[in-house]
Amino acid sequence: MRLLTKVLILVMLSFGCVSRAGEAQSGGSIEQKVESLLKKMTLQEKLGQMNQINWPWERSKAKVELFAEQVEKGRISSFLSLSVLPMSVGERNELQKIAVEKSRLGVPLIFGFDVIHGYRTIFPIPLAQSCTWDPMLVEKAASISAKEATSMGVDWTFAPMVDIARDPRWGRIAEGFGEDPYLASIFATACVRGFQGRDLSSVRSLVACLKHYVGYGAAEGGRDYNTCEIAERTLREVYLPPFKAGVEAGAATVMSAFNEISGIPAAANRRTLTEILKVEWRFEGFVVSDWDSVNELIKHGFAEDQAQAAHKALTAGVDMDMVSQAYLKELPRLVIEGKVLESVVDEAVRRILGIKLRTGLFDRPYVDPKLAEPTLLTDENLQVAREVARKSIVLLKNEKSLLPLKKDLKSLAVIGPLADNQGDLLGCWYGAGRADDVVSVLQGIRSKVSSDCDLIYAKGCDITGSSVDGFAEAVRLARKADVVILVVGESKDMSGEAHSRASLDLPGVQQRLVKAVHAVGKPVVVVLLSGRPMSVSWIKENVPAIMLAWHPGTQGGNAVADCLFGDYNPSGKLTTSFPRTVGQVPIYYNHKNTGRPASDSIYTSKYIDVPNAPLFAFGYGLSYTTFEYSNLKVNPSKISTGQSVKVTADIKNTGTRSGEEVAQLYIRDLVASATRPVRELKGFQKVHLQPGQTKTVSFTLLPEHLAFYDVHMNWVVEPGQFKVWVGPNCTEGLDGGFEVACRASRPVASD
Repeated sequence: MRLLTKVLILVMLSFGCVSRAGEAQSGGSIEQKVESLLKKMTLQEKLGQMNQINWPWERSKAKVELFAEQVEKGRISSFLSLSVLPMSVGERNELQKIAVEKSRLGVPLIFGFDVIHGYRTIFPIPLAQSCTWDPMLVEKAASISAKEATSMGVDWTFAPMVDIARDPRWGRIAEGFGEDPYLASIFATACVRGFQGRDLSSVRSLVACLKHYVGYGAAEGGRDYNTCEIAERTLREVYLPPFKAGVEAGAATVMSAFNEISGIPAAANRRTLTEILKVEWRFEGFVVSDWDSVNELIKHGFAEDQAQAAHKALTAGVDMDMVSQAYLKELPRLVIEGKVLESVVDEAVRRILGIKLRTGLFDRPYVDPKLAEPTLLTDENLQVAREVARKSIVLLKNEKSLLPLKKDLKSLAVIGPLADNQGDLLGCWYGAGRADDVVSVLQGIRSKVSSDCDLIYAKGCDITGSSVDGFAEAVRLARKADVVILVVGESKDMSGEAHSRASLDLPGVQQRLVKAVHAVGKPVVVVLLSGRPMSVSWIKENVPAIMLAWHPGTQGGNAVADCLFGDYNPSGKLTTSFPRTVGQVPIYYNHKNTGRPASDSIYTSKYIDVPNAPLFAFGYGLSYTTFEYSNLKVNPSKISTGQSVKVTADIKNTGTRSGEEVAQLYIRDLVASATRPVRELKGFQKVHLQPGQTKTVSFTLLPEHLAFYDVHMNWVVEPGQFKVWVGPNCTEGLDGGFEVACRASRPVASD
């Protein structure tokens, strides 16, 4: 077998060709093409379509030759991780050329890569993006990510992650859209549309993958990969809705999770993978396992060996095996012995081939290297990255209107381990992003202040570690400054996969640095950079201004500076609760009331050392202006189960600056056959108001907004009283109510 060292121009000559399979199946529907291919396939070729291999960072000559040989024999369907490496477009095309022109049936490979919040232009982490409450903007960011990634040879991204996360100790909270299923469902839809576009066969369409299906975010103790215990009602009402929304938006693939749910590992859970996903929801794409999770069924104690693991995963509904090669190794024997029906294999292959055909891989298997670089880090891409970043920033505190700062300050001290830091602003899963592309917070501030401003900087301490050697210099500079900006938080590798934390405090000695600088007595602004909610109670009580910028990506420093100096009025709102202490977690706004809700009485559901309430609540976020809510109207006040309710309220900008407000609609079903949350988000609108301007926001509550799973697990609207709120977050706002007068004679049409 020759090495993959063909001259790139030889590959270029092949851009216009299609596979032999494509030529043979040039007419007919996708279903007909799939069936025609399937009839020609040997069992080994079918199993090859179900096999995904990782392209190694460090690869030997022998490894490359082995992969090339396996591709030619039709034993590999997909590679992941290839498209971040140097010369990746050329290597991709060379591998594809073997699949298309040298394998027996010419079925193209599909190349996957983790494009989570950007490919080369890195946007804020998804948790930050959700704080924009702007689905159209997030869709645009995903579309840009797709354009960059596809130009570099990526066909398929393992995103969006739509796991609901109620525990900030879990590192992967950074990758999702927060704690609320309604909001996460909207962003799931936005990302699928952004990645895939309106036509999956478009040259810039990136196949989306909803992950991790399902319940992964409920890991006990916030510890990654851990066990989950989820009741059927909670699964249906909290964890499944974002996946269902993504499926309805057209997501082409779904990834099964690592965790088990109530004793059944997700990678072998027929109830979730087949009965719910494929039958009930009519999902037509394919399911890929997570990394080696088929083999991990053995460690779960759910399979005795690799053969049994392959059997259980396939028959549960996992169509493609990521990296373990269990299907390729074990299923031939199981099929021959009659332990696995070949028709089950055929069904998995149908789904995989169907997606490959729908994406246009048979017609356009190659990528033109000349088209790659011009799509990366364009001015437009960077402008959108900056817009997403500044709209994701949440102003948590602004005592005595310390912010926005004046640009003509005489002296300004910028202090902290994340101030002159580029790489950590990328956050976890930063694709092909590079630290050199990132605008640091210090650089962003330097571009804003007057040339007459004495801008001074000290690192103060490291992100982690115990050294306080830099404190003296930081304190000395703070004494010289009119205002101090402290940039503190987490490094990019403190969140994401396998990066759970038992503590939510600032790592290392950073809080001691904050206290030392605060003691100087100068006005202090804390800019918090992190991949999760953090326990910053002391800072909240003592520091006059706090700005949460998350891990903001390539344009993070410019976005922070835009907000600090008032070129943009912060409008971000939290999509996950900030605990006062780690002892409060899991913590989330849409909890149940209990039989003894917290009160001044002793024997109620509360702590004796801290309040129940979070430090900062879901939906919370300040502005440089103020907003007043009034004139709430709920019409009609009494409905039958099939009717809708219109809710309106007026919002007035009562401050001196223009600004955006996120008006949020919450409901509560006061009495039901199964207990309901104290509040549930059912709508939101982002409105821009000039000083003194008033606008009316209008929401329509449809029957599906009022429905839930009753005591018999029917999806129904029950008669009774509902309370409704419209306000700036989950704890404030105008309140009203309405009544549902009669019970539905049959379940609501769809959940």
